[in-house]
Amino acid sequence: MKLWLAKQRYLIDFTLASLARRKTRNLGLLLVYTLLVFMLASVTLYTHALRQEAARVLAASPEVIVQRMVAGRHDLIPPGYMEKIGRIRGVQKMEGRLWGYYYDAVTKANYTFMVPAGNPPAAGEIVVGPALERSRGLAKDNGISFRSYSGKLHTFIVADVLPQASELVSADLVLMSEQNFRAFFDYPVGHYTDIALSVANPQEVRNVAVKLGAALPDARPILRDEVLRTYASIYDWREGIVLALLSAAILAFGILAWEKASGLSAEEKREIGILKAIGWETGDVIKMKFWEGLLISLTAFLAGFVAAYVHVFHFAASLFEPVLKGWAVLYPRFQLTPHIDGLQVATLFFFTVVPYAAAVLVPIWKAAITDPDSVMRS
Repeated sequence: MKLWLAKQRYLIDFTLASLARRKTRNLGLLLVYTLLVFMLASVTLYTHALRQEAARVLAASPEVIVQRMVAGRHDLIPPGYMEKIGRIRGVQKMEGRLWGYYYDAVTKANYTFMVPAGNPPAAGEIVVGPALERSRGLAKDNGISFRSYSGKLHTFIVADVLPQASELVSADLVLMSEQNFRAFFDYPVGHYTDIALSVANPQEVRNVAVKLGAALPDARPILRDEVLRTYASIYDWREGIVLALLSAAILAFGILAWEKASGLSAEEKREIGILKAIGWETGDVIKMKFWEGLLISLTAFLAGFVAAYVHVFHFAASLFEPVLKGWAVLYPRFQLTPHIDGLQVATLFFFTVVPYAAAVLVPIWKAAITDPDSVMRS
């Protein structure tokens, strides 16, 4: 074992010396290789972190949200609806929610107006999200006016600003009292936007949804698991778009690997011929060139992956953020929690390192089994 390890160490030393003799070519190859790994790893790391963040945020969301549909459109929940839902077996808790969208012509962005459960702001006061605070230049105790869809102007006092840590879900949020919300949107008393349900047995969520559909034909139950799958599909779709845009770079790398596999330069053939002439065996030559390809590919993978990690988790993936994040006007600022999926890393490793390392073996094997004199003459 010690003899084998010593032999591999000598092969690696010789390989490094051989790479140093062609440093310009190898550095260019290493730079292109590292850049490709960096781009692919940045996209996969960022989308995976966004999926994990969405799952973490939605973990506290209602198990079932019930909406009322009229002519295929989302409509208000009328009085008496909650009473019917309360008679369905398995429903543990239900709460009528009040929320809606408001377009602000000043920032050309949509805000989400909502009445929070538990401790809403006092009448005439609002609590705003961090992105809205930045876009409108707001601060605590400032006044702000919104013109409702009926044309009436409503003025509010900013009682507080939501914490930065919640910006992923609260960037465009405006919290207000139920009285102010109903007056602003002209909501009738007793009507709600939707209903949030809590199910006693988590295993019976789908059964409760089926019962809801049977008891209330105009109801549309939305399960938390379905929302999670929708977010995952959205991020998968956006990841696919970015990877499609990077397909030219991937194709260029494929051509590079193919060129590597299609043959050797005259200098490399001459080097192999000399090694064979001085007594190197065919297996030693193949091992040496395999180490060369493996060292280049491993160095490029590690450098590209580390650079991608720093880019995503310390610089917020600024190169791909507008495409993958997806907000149109109010971009939230938040720090993603570093999360690395082992299977994802293994897949990236397999598709970037293994093909290149294997590509060097075919031409090396052909040159290594050829007569040294003919190799050096070619």
